[in-house]
Amino acid sequence: MITTALVLLVLALALLLVRLVRGPSVADRVVALDAVLVVVVGGLAVNAARTGSSAFTDAAVVIGLLGFVGTGVAARFIERRGA
Repeated sequence: MITTALVLLVLALALLLVRLVRGPSVADRVVALDAVLVVVVGGLAVNAARTGSSAFTDAAVVIGLLGFVGTGVAARFIERRGA
């Protein structure tokens, strides 16, 4: 079950990276980057469940907080820029 979850997360990550590169607008790229961070946090959570290590959980929390703040900053930038 954990292997299936990791495979699906890798598939989602690959599709999100395509959207991040192709993107048509800056807003699409920001949303894709935010979703990439969500997938990374999910991967860390699955890996924490697989190994039983709390270090992955700590990293997931830090990455989640940085992603939240980064998305808010990018949204303000896009709003002011008018893109």
